[in-house]
Amino acid sequence: MFIKLWMDRNRAEKERNARNYPRIENPGSVSSLTVLPLIDFKTSFPEAKTEPGVSYLVTAGNFKVLMDVGYNAKREHPSPLMSNMKLFGVNLAEINALFISHLHLDHLGGSKDQRKHTFSLSNGPVDFPPIPVYSPLPVKPSSMNFNPGSEIHVSLDPVELAPGVYGLGSIPRALYLMGYTEEQALAVNVVGKGLVLIIGCGHQTVERVIQRAEQLFDLPIYGIIGGLHFPVHGGRIMIGPVNIQAIVGSDRMPWNGINENDVYRAIRAIEDANAKIVSLSAHDSSDWAIDQFKKAFGPAYQDLLVGTPIEI
Repeated sequence: MFIKLWMDRNRAEKERNARNYPRIENPGSVSSLTVLPLIDFKTSFPEAKTEPGVSYLVTAGNFKVLMDVGYNAKREHPSPLMSNMKLFGVNLAEINALFISHLHLDHLGGSKDQRKHTFSLSNGPVDFPPIPVYSPLPVKPSSMNFNPGSEIHVSLDPVELAPGVYGLGSIPRALYLMGYTEEQALAVNVVGKGLVLIIGCGHQTVERVIQRAEQLFDLPIYGIIGGLHFPVHGGRIMIGPVNIQAIVGSDRMPWNGINENDVYRAIRAIEDANAKIVSLSAHDSSDWAIDQFKKAFGPAYQDLLVGTPIEI
């Protein structure tokens, strides 16, 4: 296992160093941005379903992106995602694109989808619209959610989904047990504000996401929203007494995995970027880590809760 991790780390570092992209000149922009968490670990709505997974509806101007499709750990139909979409009045037919941050079970719809490199919105028939799907690696809808009109865009490079809405391009990292992992994040340019970065799990580290954004754009970073994977002093997915998220979320051996210093380094990087809005997903970060972010960012911090929109 140590040899494989060492090889994956070398491969990831080599790939990161090779991915140098030109600045995006005259980037588009949107007048407004709303991020509505549809799946995450916490909510203020008793009737909403929660789980340690991610799905966000990102509304950038008139363009709607579904980012990831949750976990559905119990293989339900309707899934927690579909139930919450109905609860909050989200119409699947009105979504313009699906953006998959990375190919892990809590973002694809379950362990079966991770093994097969598919994604599923529910464990039953879903009329998935013929919209473009953006993924860092090859992926396809599950047979239950299949639509032959969906165009799968597989690219490790930055991509424009719509004017003002960008995929930052994948940033690789080696993870213990999970292996070599490619993950991409969204960036939305809001008029008069700057870039809002929307992150799935943050396996690539928020420091590298910020660095990539600064490489591509001559724009301030206004907000950072989503998962950064800090299950320190507690995790959301336990196997018996074992905090499995802490083990698999690092490129170090498990006895030297994610720790308090990683949290503090991330906070300093966000402070250096001078972000005005910060919101940390609880699906892969502990209450302790969230408390550190709240203390650091004060009124700039917003809770990330299923059903509660973050509006910019």
